[in-house]
Amino acid sequence: MTRILLVDDEAPIRRAVSRYLVHHGLTVDTAEDLARARGLLARGEPDLLLADLRLPDGEGTQLLGETRAPVVIMTSYASVPSAVEAMKNGAADYIAKPFDHDALLLTLRATLRRRAGAQPDADAERDTGSDDLGLKGDSPGIRHLREQIRRIGQTESTVLLRGESGTGKELAARALHRLGPRAGGPFVAVNCATIPEGLVEAELFGHAQGAYTGAVQARTGLIASAHGGTLFLDEIGELAPAAQARLLRFLQDGEIRPVGSSEARQVDVRLLAATHRDLERMIADGGFRADLYYRLRVLELAIPPLRERPEDIEVLARHFLAERSSAGGPPELTPAALELLRRHDWPGNVRELANALERGAVLAPEARIEPAHLGLDASAPAASGPASPEPPASTSLNDYFRQFVLENQTRMNETELARALGISRKTLWERRQRENLPRP
Repeated sequence: MTRILLVDDEAPIRRAVSRYLVHHGLTVDTAEDLARARGLLARGEPDLLLADLRLPDGEGTQLLGETRAPVVIMTSYASVPSAVEAMKNGAADYIAKPFDHDALLLTLRATLRRRAGAQPDADAERDTGSDDLGLKGDSPGIRHLREQIRRIGQTESTVLLRGESGTGKELAARALHRLGPRAGGPFVAVNCATIPEGLVEAELFGHAQGAYTGAVQARTGLIASAHGGTLFLDEIGELAPAAQARLLRFLQDGEIRPVGSSEARQVDVRLLAATHRDLERMIADGGFRADLYYRLRVLELAIPPLRERPEDIEVLARHFLAERSSAGGPPELTPAALELLRRHDWPGNVRELANALERGAVLAPEARIEPAHLGLDASAPAASGPASPEPPASTSLNDYFRQFVLENQTRMNETELARALGISRKTLWERRQRENLPRP
């Protein structure tokens, strides 16, 4: 049986990832730091090592020279360039936190296949469960989507993925990457909505030392980090006009120029972009460049919302509950709870469903989930509009901020959250960092 060594200093992550991988037929050993990992390596080589970049006693990359097993690095969004650098030094791949468990499984299995000498083609994806490419369900809409992904995944064309928040656009993008000729290169995912407006260009294109206050050293941008692989720009509709212009220039000539630098360099990436916005309306209103839109929309994929594929709800629910399976088996949905899931409108789509089931699994006694455990309105479908931002008098502002963000981030992007809270996107980003609330 395939054995994974998981190294992460956060116990909840170790437990959740280990449980998920074991459910999918893998054997998992865990370590909280380099010292413990080295002790386990001394007892025998794993088939794959999955290590966090930052550990209490060093960096996960220090294990690269201490094992013959392929190493996959887990990293925060801010450390993506460091993870890509690790790939240049021998790491097999990386995945940015917070990650979807299905995306992690796809990454690990692709790495194991490469080690075995298999080609990353469509047939190789069949072991992800019902040939689903990580996109679970059997509705006509999701089957058609998987067929489209297989057809265009083999190309180098730019693809625009369209769909509501929480539908699985990044999973679709990762599947396109793994089926294509760049599967052996990096996959760099960037959520444009989470980067403060004043830092977007520096994050994407990099910056020279001294380019602005606080730029104490030069930094590679996320576009350059994807060289030889795939760049996925999520929430592309949130890019400011200046960043749109620079991105268009890059798409035209393949060159980037870091902020504050006079030197340009060629970068070779396949670009995938995603949005939940009506870009055509934004173009008419002057909020998005028409020339950039046509550059991005060479091919287009539409990700169906969950309410349009209700037959997939039970399949997805069983899948998410199986991820939380313990020795006694996965939590059980009562018929009433399952009926509530089927009636709900799911404005936050698959992500909202996963969150509701996680809540239910935690709150349900004796692993039997009733409607009350799901946190959904049992009397009517959930409204798709934002919740009222008026905090109760008895709630502190910090507690209210956390509560409002957690309850609404599955159905609202960063711009909408900031507007509802009456703050700027930059302030929202800074508060997320202080409160340790990364975008899911």
